[in-house]
Amino acid sequence: MKFHATRTLAALLVGTASVCWALPAAAQSTQETVADSDSGTPADPDAEESDVIIVTARRREERLIDVPVAVTALSGEQLERSGALDLTDVGQTVPNVTLESSRATNSTLSAFIRGIGQQDPVSGFEQGVGIYLDDVYLNRPQAAVLDIYDVERVEVLRGPQGTLYGRNTIGGAVKYVTKRLPLEPSFKARATYGTYDQAEGVVTASLPLGDIARVGGSLARLSRGGFGDNLTTGLENYNKDIWAARLSLEAGGYGEPGFIRIQGDYTKDKSNPRGGHRLIPGLVSGAPILDNEFDTRGGINDPAQFVEAYGLSLHAELEIGDAVTLRSISAFRKDDTETPIDFDALPAIDLDVPGAYYNEQLSQEFQVLWDNGGPLTGLLGFYYLDAKADTLFESRLYTTLPALLPQLTGYTAALVDTETSAIFGDFTFDVTDQLSLSVGGRYTWDQRSADITKQSYILGGPGTFGDAGFLIATDTDFNGSEKFKKFTPRASVSFKPTPDQNIYASYSKGFKGGGFDPRGAGSNAPDLNSDGIQSDDEIAAFLSFNPEEVDSYELGYKGALGPINLAAAAFYSDYKDVQIPGSVACTVGGAPNFCGVVSNAGAATIKGLELEANTRFAGGFSLSGSLGYIDAQYDEYVTNIGGTPTEVSDSRKIQNTPELTGSLTVGYDTMLGAGDLYIGSTLSYRSKTNQFEIPNPYIDQDGYALLDANIVYTAPGGRWSFGIHGKNLTDKRYKTSGYTYVVADAVTGEIALDANGLPIPALGPEGVLTAFYGNPRQVFATVTLNF
Repeated sequence: MKFHATRTLAALLVGTASVCWALPAAAQSTQETVADSDSGTPADPDAEESDVIIVTARRREERLIDVPVAVTALSGEQLERSGALDLTDVGQTVPNVTLESSRATNSTLSAFIRGIGQQDPVSGFEQGVGIYLDDVYLNRPQAAVLDIYDVERVEVLRGPQGTLYGRNTIGGAVKYVTKRLPLEPSFKARATYGTYDQAEGVVTASLPLGDIARVGGSLARLSRGGFGDNLTTGLENYNKDIWAARLSLEAGGYGEPGFIRIQGDYTKDKSNPRGGHRLIPGLVSGAPILDNEFDTRGGINDPAQFVEAYGLSLHAELEIGDAVTLRSISAFRKDDTETPIDFDALPAIDLDVPGAYYNEQLSQEFQVLWDNGGPLTGLLGFYYLDAKADTLFESRLYTTLPALLPQLTGYTAALVDTETSAIFGDFTFDVTDQLSLSVGGRYTWDQRSADITKQSYILGGPGTFGDAGFLIATDTDFNGSEKFKKFTPRASVSFKPTPDQNIYASYSKGFKGGGFDPRGAGSNAPDLNSDGIQSDDEIAAFLSFNPEEVDSYELGYKGALGPINLAAAAFYSDYKDVQIPGSVACTVGGAPNFCGVVSNAGAATIKGLELEANTRFAGGFSLSGSLGYIDAQYDEYVTNIGGTPTEVSDSRKIQNTPELTGSLTVGYDTMLGAGDLYIGSTLSYRSKTNQFEIPNPYIDQDGYALLDANIVYTAPGGRWSFGIHGKNLTDKRYKTSGYTYVVADAVTGEIALDANGLPIPALGPEGVLTAFYGNPRQVFATVTLNF
């Protein structure tokens, strides 16, 4: 392992090691904490079930220590204490996990776990990491940056998931679990105010309806001013303007043999478009690089930025006797996003892209769970998903012949439908009180259908975004369908030297279906007909890409001894037929455009280590830490250069996967009067991150550290609390994503420079090297009332 020595990394290593070396023997999972405290109090095997965080990583309630899977569970109180604002904050303290808002968006999620993920948000590409909202899989990344409110816990599972979950996911899963309604009337209100005019309010209430039913919900208003400004349009940049609501009707549970929940949620995001920061001056206009990374000059503001997402789900359970539970999860979801993206981040039309994403899905899951208190437990399940993902966008390009061609517009409409079904099962047999074996399997049927159109216009576009022009060329007009099917097994063995220690080894196979490149240009398909006419089969051969697979092996340890908790895992993954989506400058009908270059580039080996630990000292002090190391390398990467397949793995990197991730949290709990005072600080670190497979010194992010601090006072009985939270206190500016369309060597990726030492543009004369940044320093106060 190559460790780059920094003071930050040294602090993380020493802090985490201090927890580990304090162990006279092995300890339990880091996250096995009591539900009313995140201070690291150990789990007591004789404690009441309500006192211990119970996870459902294996679709049944069990202690985290008993789960032979690398999983981190963060309770709602932990997230509140840390001032977590949305799902991306979770990635700061979980090893080998990246959760970021996608480039040029506020609400689209890019998720990577152990080197596997997907950052391209357009239709046609399955996500490598599954996001679940109350056991409902979110098929698309749009509107998946879930805000933290009314949450019971967030679970992060690392490694392939397929034998326990509705949708197979090749890299891992993130489960967002909301709170069930209490039996008694309840009311909670939270108000937040902070820097950049941050103003938030969340109201949650519930009422019983008779003896077994109850109704409740939450209403959230989340707003913030911009971190910067758009100097062309006058709009604030990186602002937040969200309304969200959740409503539930529940019956049963709490000891009843049946439970049913009907839940609806709605989110409306009218935040301004997020403009990027140019990393090079304008190559024609000479526009200088702006001083503030959160300022932009992008001129496009049509269509107006708008995101609307909503869903309805029905969750029902019925216990039959003492052994069998039947479960059904039905859900419908829909989200619409309209967004203007200014790739070049300059006022004039150089490379402007108005876009729209329209997604909807219908899913049904059935489960039969068996647990009679004997040695055998498990489940059988069936899953069905029917999803539609429509991506429409124009690429408005500058032309050097304004008198003849005032504006060139490339138009792409990619309508991709997915229909998938699967049967799956997973069973655990306790050979003895100490030794358990688990086996599972899944058979998946995927069908992907695509309707892809790619055209060129002048004097406007097709009218989709209100700019009707004249069609000059149609390159792609394709309809096609492909089917994929795969059996994916899983097996694990667990040995418990004591009830509070678990040593496990596991194997699992992950699978992600293939599809069609939504940006593809049919003219690039091989022309095999003597009359020069391409068939649909020939075009599909170019536009389609194959499924990818991973074989994952893991050796782990979870344990607890006294006040100390520990979770450690070593993993090895053999990653095959890796799907590499991307886009490059091209020509359509003789006009400049950008086209897809999706391929199954080859194979990769990903291996690493993970460590999570916490402990509590006398006097109220607590210490917790996480450390992730990952060695992710392409073994084979074949790309098409001048019509010749070329092996370039030596110059390619696994994207969004820093070699080192870590965090260290120091906490202090004490009585203040009759109430409780918590003071804590978290230092998190990420080493160098490559945004794409081809290294780019402009948009790749060097290693950096973030420092947070929190002070929370809770009144007696928890009736009210007051907290002050500081995020990124050192005001570190760090890149999370970017756009690049400059000339680079096809093999080495080295960027070509002109006589002035500036990159040579590949699309648009001004050059496109634009970056987006994580949030700057924020300080805010929160008041919470509970009744």
